[in-house]
Amino acid sequence: MRTTRFLKAFWALTKPYWVSRQRGKGLLLLSTVVGMTLALVWLEVRFNTWNKDFYNTFEARDQSEFFNQLWVFTVLAVIYIILQVYRLYLQQMLLIEWRSWLNGHFLASWLADRAYYRLQLLDRGTDNPDQRIADDLRIFVEMTLELGIGLLSAVATLIVFTTILWTLSGGVSFTVAGTQVTIPGYMFWVAILYAGVASWLTHKIGKPLIGLGFNQQRYEADYRYALVRLRENSEGVALYRGENEELDNFHSRFGNVITNWWSIMTKRKQLNWFTWFYAQLAIIFPYVVVAPRFFAGTVQLGFIFQTASAFRQVQMSLSWFIDAYPQFAQWKATVDRLIGFAESLERVRREADRLDGDRIEGESAVLSLEGFGLELPQGKPLLAATSIELRPGENVLVSGPSGAGKSTLFRALAGIWPYWKGRIALPKGARLLFLPQKPYLPIGALKHAVCYPEDSARFSAAEIQEALKAVGLPHLAGDLERSENWAQVLSGGEQQRLAFARALLVKPDWLFLDEATSSLPEDAQDALYRLLKERLPRTTLVSIGHRASLASHHERQLQWRGTALGAVA
Repeated sequence: MRTTRFLKAFWALTKPYWVSRQRGKGLLLLSTVVGMTLALVWLEVRFNTWNKDFYNTFEARDQSEFFNQLWVFTVLAVIYIILQVYRLYLQQMLLIEWRSWLNGHFLASWLADRAYYRLQLLDRGTDNPDQRIADDLRIFVEMTLELGIGLLSAVATLIVFTTILWTLSGGVSFTVAGTQVTIPGYMFWVAILYAGVASWLTHKIGKPLIGLGFNQQRYEADYRYALVRLRENSEGVALYRGENEELDNFHSRFGNVITNWWSIMTKRKQLNWFTWFYAQLAIIFPYVVVAPRFFAGTVQLGFIFQTASAFRQVQMSLSWFIDAYPQFAQWKATVDRLIGFAESLERVRREADRLDGDRIEGESAVLSLEGFGLELPQGKPLLAATSIELRPGENVLVSGPSGAGKSTLFRALAGIWPYWKGRIALPKGARLLFLPQKPYLPIGALKHAVCYPEDSARFSAAEIQEALKAVGLPHLAGDLERSENWAQVLSGGEQQRLAFARALLVKPDWLFLDEATSSLPEDAQDALYRLLKERLPRTTLVSIGHRASLASHHERQLQWRGTALGAVA
């Protein structure tokens, strides 16, 4: 049952690319790779026949035929090399095509409906989605192709060489209780029994590698994420002198990596003991089985090598699972992580649709909340059912104690917080812009950071420069093409000024400011609010803040008391 569920989930993960409109090039590459793989199997058959003819020249002491067989081998070897080189090359081209499509598909799913944000709220069990997209997709495509082509080659080789081995080995007869029993193609059955028992033992020994591989990828991603976090928050750590705490954290996470790796090493050592013993025994085994017929004088020397070669091909085909088990374990762990990620994205969407209240766009110019209530993920109420109207042109200040739910109210209005009930009616076609306390600044050219999330090509350099000067950042006006990690280059106050420059460029109908001036002195705050009213007379401001001076920039004030939100007289 578990296997059936896994195969269905694996097919759901694999199918989308092969039925998409972009599948044409991939299908052509796959067909070519499959054709070349089958051609290589045919060459193995030719090499098997060559083995008999070549070694018979020694027994016959035929020097002329010996050199002729060397030429035959040269031609076959050149063709074999060309096919191997280009099969791998085209397989890597297919990897690029498939991975590129999957990368875009998963990125779109991760970003759609703000699943990347809701995943943190609704499904915290899905660790490191960035690693699953960046690394797991690569491993999935690479190993699916490698294992799939390997399996195809093994099956084709088994089918072809089974016929050859069956013909060469003939039958073996023995007497049981006075009755003569003959087993046709006995070497084929020996190969089946030999590889079958070994495959079963390999799975029993190596099965724990699947779970260990899953954990290893998670621990590696956790450790890498901790390192990135330090880089992104280097100033905060430095100010707190938190180096020792960070070092302990790194040692702990890296310790998980190493401890799990030791477990993998131990299990692989056990598996290697078995597989190498099996592989070495397989080299001599066919000669031991065939030798009695040679010494009896019933077959030639070339027959022994041809039969041994055919036996080895059948045995290797049947042993594909044994040889590929470490890769299979890593592939299975990777597929499990991607299946879990895809299911989490889908679950988040379904859960979010179930939790959200009714969000509509109406003909009225008023932004209204009807029977609107807020909760935390654990079910704790933040706001009891409340009805409020926000009228265009009437600037509103929302105040109250920290942690009451003011920012969460803005998240619900933005459509990213799923834990609310009631109804939100937005003016039809209204453009909303939210300025959080800590603005998001993408890495890259300054002009992109200023215009985010709009395309910077919408605005001229003069417009962007003028906006920067207006908000008090004239020293940045000449650096529009400069690329930096601006979140680390600019101070908190400069980042908040830059966010105001965005508002001047975007010109939203409704501008929501969540402590958007908390890093600035009050005189700078007042100047920026006056600038908004002057430059954006049609924009309605809705602010969250604690400073009493903010009240002068708003016609109406709402105050949070417990789980109630009401007007201030």
